[in-house]
Amino acid sequence: MAFERVGVVGLGTMGAGIAEVFARARLRVIGVEADAEALARGRGHLERSTGRAVDKGKLTADERDEILGRVTLTTSRTDLRDADLVVEAIPEILDYKVSLFKDLDGICKPETVLATNTSSLSVTAVAAATGRPGRVVGMHFFNPAPVMRLVEVVGTVVTEPGVVREIAELAGRLGKTAVAVGDRAGFVVNRLLLPYLNHATALMEQGVAGRDDIDAAMRLGVGLPMGPFALLDLIGLDTAYEVMGVLFDETRDRRHAPSPLLRELVTAGLLGRKSGRGFYGEEPARAEDRQRSEVVAFDVTGPGADELVERLSAAGFKRSADADADADAGAGAAGVVLRLADRPVIEHAVRLRDPATMVGVHLVGDRVAELATTVLTSDEAARAAADLVTVAGLVPVPCKDRAGFVVDALLFPYLNDAVRMHDAGYASIDDIDAAMRLGCGYLAGPFETLESLGLARVRDGLRALYAEYREPSFAPAPLLDQLVTAGASEFPRR
Repeated sequence: MAFERVGVVGLGTMGAGIAEVFARARLRVIGVEADAEALARGRGHLERSTGRAVDKGKLTADERDEILGRVTLTTSRTDLRDADLVVEAIPEILDYKVSLFKDLDGICKPETVLATNTSSLSVTAVAAATGRPGRVVGMHFFNPAPVMRLVEVVGTVVTEPGVVREIAELAGRLGKTAVAVGDRAGFVVNRLLLPYLNHATALMEQGVAGRDDIDAAMRLGVGLPMGPFALLDLIGLDTAYEVMGVLFDETRDRRHAPSPLLRELVTAGLLGRKSGRGFYGEEPARAEDRQRSEVVAFDVTGPGADELVERLSAAGFKRSADADADADAGAGAAGVVLRLADRPVIEHAVRLRDPATMVGVHLVGDRVAELATTVLTSDEAARAAADLVTVAGLVPVPCKDRAGFVVDALLFPYLNDAVRMHDAGYASIDDIDAAMRLGCGYLAGPFETLESLGLARVRDGLRALYAEYREPSFAPAPLLDQLVTAGASEFPRR
C-alpha cells in the first residue's frame, strides 16, 4: 500500500526523531502525546533537532520550515483515524504498548499498519492484542533516528504476506537500510550486542582484566567505536539491564542473565551518563600511577618472536636466552620471558628455571598486546612485560591466563551467536552484517569478521572457551563446525 500519512505516538527523543525522519521524506505526520506539556516537549525536540541541522549546514532554513510544516501535533489519538501507518514510541513497558494498540485498533481504518518501535519486547504479544494481528509489525529505529541508517523490520508468525516487504520499502524511502528479522527478543542488534556487553562485565567481575584494559582491548585491538563499559554508560545501565532480562526470560541462557555487578549498579542508581556515574565516574579517567620496572634481561619465545625482538632491540634492549636465570640481577631489577603463544601460558612457564619470569603475550592487531600472567608470575615480571611492549609501541592489556584472554573471549562468542542466529533461519547473513555495521558502527559485520579471522581459528578458540568455562553457548555452532570440517573458508550465501 502507499504510505502517505503517518502517525507517531510518543514524542520523546526517539519518537520526535522518528516523526522528523518521516517529515524529511515528505510524508504528512501526525504526532500524538498524552498531554499539552508532553506535546510541548515533543515540539521542542523537533525544533532543536532541525535547528542543529540548519546550524551544521545540512538543512536550509526554508527546508526546516517545510519539515516542521508537515508535522501536526495533537493530544487526541482520534486524529490518527486516517493514517496509513502508526508507529508507537512510548516507554518499553509491554502493558502500556498492549493498551495503546488496543486503542489504535479501534480508531484506525482496517488497512492501517500498526508498528511498534520496541527494541526487545515481543511484537507477537502486541499484535495478538488487536483485531488485526496480520497488520502489526516491529519497526525498530535506532537513536538518533534522523542520523542512524538502520531500521529492523520485525515480522511475526501471523504477519500478512507482503507487509514486512512494504514496511522495508518504506524504510528505503526514508533513506534507511531495512533488515527483516523474526520476532525474537532483542531482534538482531540487541540480541548480539547486549550479551557481549554483559560478558565483558562478567570478565571484569571474575578478575580476568580491568575495566580500562577491557575497553582499550576492544577499541584499539578490534577497532570498535567504543569499549564495552563506555558503551554501557552511553546506552544506560538500566536499559541494558532491562534488555538482558527480556533476553533471559526468553532463552534461559545463563549468559543472558544480567551480571550481578550490573544489577548492583542499577539498584544503586548508577546508570551511566544519564545519572553522571556508571562504570565510569563524573571525573575524567586518570592515568594509572604504576611503578615502573628496571628491565635488565628479556627473552621472547614462541611463534612470531623475531619481530618483537627486533622492535625491542631497536629500542636499546638486549635479548638474553637466560632471562629467567637473570631475574635476581639486583634489587628492583627484573628479568622477563615473553611467550608468544595461546594459553595455557602456565604450561610453558613451568618448564623454566624460574616460572615467575614468564608472561604470555597475545598480539591483537598492530596496537594491542594482551599480557597474560599465570598464578606464578611475579609482579616484577608483569611490570617489566608492560614496559617492554609499551617501548615496542603497543598498548599493554594485563589479563589472567584464561582461555581467549580478553579479546577472543569476548569476540568469539559474539561471532558464534551470529552463526546460530543465521542457522536458525532468523535472519540472513547480509542482513546480520548490515545490522551490526549500521546499528553499532562496526567496521565489519560478524560474518565478515569470521571470514577475515579464519573459520578454523574461531572454531578452535570456541572449543578452548567451552573446555575451560563449560558454558553451552560457547560450544561452536554446528554450522561453523561443519564448514571447518569441510575445509570451507566462507559461509554460503543463499
